[in-house]
This record gives sequence, structure tokens and C-alpha cells, in this order.
Amino acid sequence: MVFLPIVIGISLLSLLVAVLLARWVLSQDQGPKEMQEISNAIKEGAEAFLRRQNGTIVILAVVLAVVIFILYAFIRSHHSFDPVATSTGLAFWITLSFLLGAACSVFAGYVGMWVSIRSNVRSASAARSSLNKALQIALRGGAVSGLFVVAMSLFGVGGLYWLVSTFAPDVAKEKIPLLIVGYGFGASFVALFAQLGGGIYTKAADVGADLVGKVEAGIPEDDPRNPAVIADLVGDNVGDCAGRGADLFESTAAENIGAMILGATLAASAQRMNMPFAYGIVGVMMFPLVARAFGLIASVIGILIVKTKEQGQDPMSALNRGYAVTATLVIVAFFGATKWLLSSLNDPDAWWKFFICGVIGVLTSWAFVWITQYYTEYRYRPVQEIANASITGPATNIISGISVGMECVLLPVITISIAILSSYHLGEWAVPNGGLFGTAVATMGMLGSAAYILAMDTFGPITDNAGGIVEMSKQPEEIRKKTDRLDAVGNTTKALTKGYAIGSAALAAFLLFSAYMDEVRLYLGSEGETLFHRVDIAKPAVFVGGLLGAMLVFFFSALAIKAVGRAAQSVIQEVRTQFKEKPGIMQGTEKPDYARCVDIVTRGALKQMIAPGLVAVGMPVAVGVLFRMFITAQDKTIAAESVAALLMVGTIGGILMALFLNNSGGAWDNAKKYIESGLFTVDGKVVGKKSDPHKAAVVGDTVGDPFKDTAGPSLHVLIKLLSTITLVLAPLFI
Repeated sequence: MVFLPIVIGISLLSLLVAVLLARWVLSQDQGPKEMQEISNAIKEGAEAFLRRQNGTIVILAVVLAVVIFILYAFIRSHHSFDPVATSTGLAFWITLSFLLGAACSVFAGYVGMWVSIRSNVRSASAARSSLNKALQIALRGGAVSGLFVVAMSLFGVGGLYWLVSTFAPDVAKEKIPLLIVGYGFGASFVALFAQLGGGIYTKAADVGADLVGKVEAGIPEDDPRNPAVIADLVGDNVGDCAGRGADLFESTAAENIGAMILGATLAASAQRMNMPFAYGIVGVMMFPLVARAFGLIASVIGILIVKTKEQGQDPMSALNRGYAVTATLVIVAFFGATKWLLSSLNDPDAWWKFFICGVIGVLTSWAFVWITQYYTEYRYRPVQEIANASITGPATNIISGISVGMECVLLPVITISIAILSSYHLGEWAVPNGGLFGTAVATMGMLGSAAYILAMDTFGPITDNAGGIVEMSKQPEEIRKKTDRLDAVGNTTKALTKGYAIGSAALAAFLLFSAYMDEVRLYLGSEGETLFHRVDIAKPAVFVGGLLGAMLVFFFSALAIKAVGRAAQSVIQEVRTQFKEKPGIMQGTEKPDYARCVDIVTRGALKQMIAPGLVAVGMPVAVGVLFRMFITAQDKTIAAESVAALLMVGTIGGILMALFLNNSGGAWDNAKKYIESGLFTVDGKVVGKKSDPHKAAVVGDTVGDPFKDTAGPSLHVLIKLLSTITLVLAPLFI
């Protein structure tokens, strides 16, 4: 079987490219001693937080792995059905895949952040002589994270498939994905806590630094006199590098496995109808992995061609050009992969219909990038409306921001709807019962450029840190102007990545929901098609399951936002205390104690991330197990159906809420930056920093911070966690 060596070989090659990019970045100049001191403080804070966070996650993951093993062992000993494993224990493979998914996610996130916190000072140093060099260092430093995340995810799924096929040869090839679904769950579990912990940390530090520094003390952003400024810069790394890396790691892992399950089902159905694919069940099942591997090559090429002119060119244009090249190469790769693996022996034209599904996915990613840009950049109406509303105070600013957030769900939902319907019908047109796999191919297309998108996302905190290092080390104004240009681009790329992440989560959620339905039917055996072919919301238990799914989204968001508020209160009190105890800080004669703020935020973030994380994991398990215990006598699949309703309605509510939180928060942030830029005028007069509209915009931005960087991104993970946990625990609900 040639498919698996290609997948594993390209994964390893991509990891090698990531290592070479890291070596190139680390070989660059680190600048003067003043820059290095600030960079070292950021580095120490970020690594200390991640060590403590990962220690907590490891303990939780091991406990959950033991629970999973016991539950699956119980299933095998109390039920006659066991459709996926005979001589080798189902419990062993599910638990092993869960632990490997968790371990790979932790490793990929750590490596990405390790390079990022060493890229910031090198990008800052390069800005002293070259804007292009600073941009390339920041992007290639971010690319290490992007390539490691996607390649490790792909390598893990491919490696597990090889392990099962080698050491459990009696397991049918098409049923191997059911043994490795734990890999996606392990990645989701780590991603949830990484995104929550990092998001709480970064926004608690940011809110504390802004409210006391900008509003109360009237000092600039990244002013070295602010005791919370190092914690704020650390937060950019642990939230946007490690957190987002874990988010996209679990996206790619879960979608790969979900698409493999759907592919195996489709190929088996086609064989029964005497319409086999050219390479049989294994060829269709390997398609998601092969397509993702080709996408890695496209991303590497896109990353390496990015460069900008020193004068007269917006650096964002260079990044957009790299993305355009990557997306074009992804389309070319899909053309080859679909023609190779999705050709039908009885219908030579079937493959190109699946190819169009992949193109739809690529175009959907473009649409989400554009829509997010429209709602979060100050060149467009929504952000300008919020800035204008700031003239009359914080209340109208907040009202305007909330309305923009509610409005912004319209275009993304229409885009998702078009993508799902068109890819579904193209799949049905290609092969009977191929609709669900058509949506899976569209999801693969959207995630084809994931490595490049993550590189752009990590570019943001690197350039943000570079700007902070330049300001805190008191470099000349012309250097700060260069890093400000890159920082502005970084703010845009971070916003675009959030839009991309929720778009991919929406498509993937439908894919994973369909995979859950398929899996339950497989466990039911010959009765599956009869007993479990639809989710009937008219059944009271199923309706309640859906209602609980919608409630979970709101309750989880409340816990995440409240966690930021509680942690931020500690930071605000600490900064005020330091200003009071050390009056020389404001005169520049005393140094603030940065380490105290870093430690306070670390302890607060780790404490506050536990409750929302446990609620997210516990809710679907509680619904499935309790409904099975108390209602199964009436309907043997009612628990599985109720969990399906929870998953379906929770996904829909989560998508809408995440869009609202991400885009309203981004719009508030850029309305503040619009006023700070000097471009905002009232009655022909420029209104800028320290004005009343600016103070109102800072308040709005503070409200939006936990929206866009904590609750919103965490909802991306929640949506996929619900899918992966139901895939892993489906046998418990029958």
C-alpha cells in the first residue's frame, strides 16, 4: 500500500522543513542587550506558564485515559457486540490513541511556542535595518508552529493506522478508524484546556494592563513602567501561539479520522452496489490523509515565497500573495488526489465532482477570510460605526459593538450553508450515497492551507512582542514605525485566523456529526439502518438533549468570560498596589516587579480553566449515560439519539456564538486602534489618543477582549470536542 508511505514521508519531510526554518530563525541577530533582557523575561514567563499548564493537563489526561480504558473494558465484558476488534482489545487501542493524541498536541504546541518566543527579539532586531527581514523572520518563526501542528497531526493518524494494521491484522482495514478515534479526542481535550488557559491568561493580563496603564495612569501601550506589560506580552504567546496551535491540531486530527470513517462507509456501500472505486475501500479512506499531505507541500511553498518591499508596499499584501499561492497549489493538489484516489471503475467522471467539492472548501476559506476582514478592519463600515459611537461614551460604543457582532453571523452562515448543500449534492451526483463524503472533501479543501493560516496567526504575537521589545528597550522612532506596521498586519492575521477556524469548525462539525451517526450504526450491526437513521426532535428526550446542547454553549461562554474577569481583578489590584508602593515607577527611578504580575496571572489562569473544561467534557457523557440508564427501556437507541441532538444543536449554537464573540471583539479592538491611528476625525478635527472617544473605545476593547481571545476561540474547540467525545464514547450510549 503506497498511500501510507507517502503520508508519513511528507509528514516527516514537513517536520524537517520546520526544523530548518527554526535553525534559520535562531541564527539571526538578537539585537542589543536591552532587547535581549526584555525578550528573556517574556521567554521565562511563557515557559513557566506552559510547564505548569501542561503539568495540569497531563494529570487530567491520564485520569481520563484510565476512565476510558475501564469503560471500554466494561463494554466488551457486558455486551456481545464488538464489531471492530477481536484478538486485540478495543479498550487498549482507544486508550492508546487518546494518550498519543494528547501527547502529540502538547508537543506540537510547545515546540511552536518555543520558537515563537525566540523569534520576537530577532524580528525586532531585524527591523533596525530591514522591514522585509523582520517580516520573514516573524512569518517563518510562525511557520514552525504551523508545520509542526499539521505534520504531527497527520503523522499521528497515519502512524496509528500503521500500528493497528501491523499489530492487529485481523481487524478489517475499513474499521481501523473506529479504533483510533481516541486520537482526535485526546487532541481536543488538550486543545480545550490549552485554549482556555492561554486565553484566560492573555486577556486577564491585557485587561489589567490596559485599564490601569492606559485609562488610569495615561501611559502608552507596552510602556516599561506598567508592571503588567511583560505578563501581557507573555499572554500573546500562550494564547495565540500555544492555544491556537492546539486548536488547529485537534481540528486536523479529528477531521482526518471523521473523513476516514465516512470514506470507508461510502466505499463499502459502493462495492455492495457493484460500483467500486479504483483503489477500493483503503484508497478512499486514505484520501483525507493524502490530500492533507499535499496541502503541507503547498503551504511550505507559500511560506517561502513571502517577501515585501522596504517602502511603498503594505506587508499584508505579501502575506495575501503567499496565501493565494498556497490556495492555488492546494487546488492543484486536490485535482491530482481526487483523480488518483476517487475515480470510480464504473463512472470515470465521478472524481471531478469530488474535486469541485474540494474547490468549494478552498473558496469557503477565502470567503471567511474576506468576511472577517470586513467586520474587523477599520477601513470598513462596521468598525467605523463603533468608532463614531464612541463620541457619546462607553455605553453607545458597547451597544454598537454588540449590534455588529449580532449582524456578522449573517454572511458566514449563508457561506457555510452554500458550501454544505453544494458539496453534498455534488457528492450524491458523483456516487450514490456520496453526499456526506462530498462535505468531508469540502472540509479537507478548507483545511488544505491550515499550515499557512497557522503561520499567519503566529506571525501576530511575534510581531506584537517585537513591537513591545522595541518600545520597552527605547529604540529610535523609525524602528518603532516598522514594527508598528508589522503589528497592525499581525492584528489582522489573528482576526482572519479566528474566522478561518470557526468556518472550518462549522464544516468539520457536520462531517463529525455524520461520522458519529455512521459509527453508532456500525455498533448496532444489522439493526443499525433500521434503528438509527434519523434524529427525531419530536421525542421528548431528544428535544431535551438539544436544549441541553444549546444551554452548554451559553454556560461555557459565561464561565470563560467570568474567568477572565476574576483573573483580571487580581492583576488590576497588583498594578495599583505597585504604583502606590513604588511612586518612583512613574518617574522612571524605580523598576516595576514584572515577575509578581506574571505569577499572579499564571495562578489565576490555571485555577479558572478547570471548571469550564470539566463542564464541556462532562455534559455529553452525563446526557448519554443517564438517558441510557433511565430511558432505554422504551427505546434502545434513545440515549444515542439524545446525544446526537445535543451535538447538533450545541454545534449550531456554538458556531453562531463564536462568530458573535470573535467578530464583535475584533471590531471593538480595531475601533480603538482606528482612533489611535490619527485617521478618525470629528467635525474635521483629528481625535486621537487620550481623548474622550478614545477612553470610551478602550472600555469597549476591554469588554471585547475576553470575547475574541478567550470565549470565542474556546468555542471552536468546544464544538469539535463535543464531536470527538461522542465518537469515542458512542458504545456507551447504546
